[in-house]
Amino acid sequence: DESTDDRVDAKKPNASMSGIPRGIWPVSIRNEDGAFETIKHPGFDDGSVELSVPRFWAEDPVAIHQNKLMTRERALSIGTCITKDQSTGSNNRGDKCPLNERTIFIAIASYRDWQCRDTVTSIFTRAQHPERLRVAVVDQIIDGDGSCDVPFSPCSEDPEQPLCKYKDQIDVFQMDAELAVGPVFARHIGHRLYRGEYYSTQSDAHVSFVADWDVSIIDQMEATRDEMAVLSTYLTDVVGSISPSGKSLRNTRPIMCNTEYEGGVQGKHLRHLSQPEGVPDIRGSPQLQPYWAAGYSFSRGHFIATVPYDLYQPMIFQGEEMSIGLRGFTIGYDFFAPEKSVCFHHYAKGENAEKRNKVHHFWEHSDKYAGTGIKAMKRVLGIVHMNPEVDPSEWNHAEEERYGLGGVRNTSKFYEVFGIDVVNKKTQRHLCQFVRGRMHKMFLKHLRPDGMGIDYDQIDFKWVDPRPNDP
Repeated sequence: DESTDDRVDAKKPNASMSGIPRGIWPVSIRNEDGAFETIKHPGFDDGSVELSVPRFWAEDPVAIHQNKLMTRERALSIGTCITKDQSTGSNNRGDKCPLNERTIFIAIASYRDWQCRDTVTSIFTRAQHPERLRVAVVDQIIDGDGSCDVPFSPCSEDPEQPLCKYKDQIDVFQMDAELAVGPVFARHIGHRLYRGEYYSTQSDAHVSFVADWDVSIIDQMEATRDEMAVLSTYLTDVVGSISPSGKSLRNTRPIMCNTEYEGGVQGKHLRHLSQPEGVPDIRGSPQLQPYWAAGYSFSRGHFIATVPYDLYQPMIFQGEEMSIGLRGFTIGYDFFAPEKSVCFHHYAKGENAEKRNKVHHFWEHSDKYAGTGIKAMKRVLGIVHMNPEVDPSEWNHAEEERYGLGGVRNTSKFYEVFGIDVVNKKTQRHLCQFVRGRMHKMFLKHLRPDGMGIDYDQIDFKWVDPRPNDP
């Protein structure tokens, strides 16, 4: 069992790795009474509303990545194992930790979603090693909604229900739904619940997982040989995707390569469109792609620690993905499409349309936060240098280092390689042709010998649309 001394020591940096806290297992924010911090709610410009929230496991992301490429040793100092090293007594065992003992953090942002507890149930029942999972839910609800961690029957009557059996591995941060200002803020709080796990996952609250999903996604991650890999995609619809025994029925998967500028009251920004789905072009490994998706993400734990969601982006729904993706790119992360889907999404269409369309959305309180999204979008775009036409004095620069860029690559390199014109707000289209055909083989040969990401300094490539007149 976790002792008080362990919890205190967890905040002490590793002796050899300054700026990186120790990881312990098991762990829960329930053991942090009195250690939360008070923040100003980002939806109120006057700072009149405050929230008590968990502190970040790593208070300063820059202290971890140091604005340069992390060494492999530094990266491997983050990530817990369910068993301690017999000689050191530490849960931090780096890549010496057996694959089936590496912990997984799963962050879920839920807004008044009745399927949230089904998702959590699926996570535990379908995992081959549920003992190494920790689920963290930001549950935005009102009285009468029911919490994501409340089981279908009382635990006294059926203690084998996953929500009962694994209750010590589930952390739920409840929040009044009227204070919800979109997925960025909810996921920001979710990132605050991370406590040094080996891998980190992000998914929506209405997702069904497949049998042995944890083993499958880790095997795929390790197959990249890239410590900086992030497996991410828009999920396929659950209908027709999972057998009664929990096995996947799909041999196709989406890949993130299709994005375009769109306008609106918040200004022009890039938005990911519908993504092509097909049989993987690359076998035996996830496939390299340019973009990151919020709907599903799996990575090493240090991705969450070094690229935390921005506190100052209320009422943002479109734009977060380019923000996280570009920040991650500059810190040295590479994005991949999983070869095999390990979970599927319950979309509000077809046989699920009637039930899913009854779910409320955060914008039901948008009048309360009118105008905040416009200001936030200027910050979203400003941090990643996508709005050079806007005077930097027009957007909020609070804690820009914590939620900003890294020093491994710059955003201009990304825009140049993938054909994005941030001045004229245009893209070189048909990028999927390159991503599905050549990108993986062309770029992955520049993976550093120690596996610490792709060296983009060795890449001299600019995507130009070969079919500019085609739809």
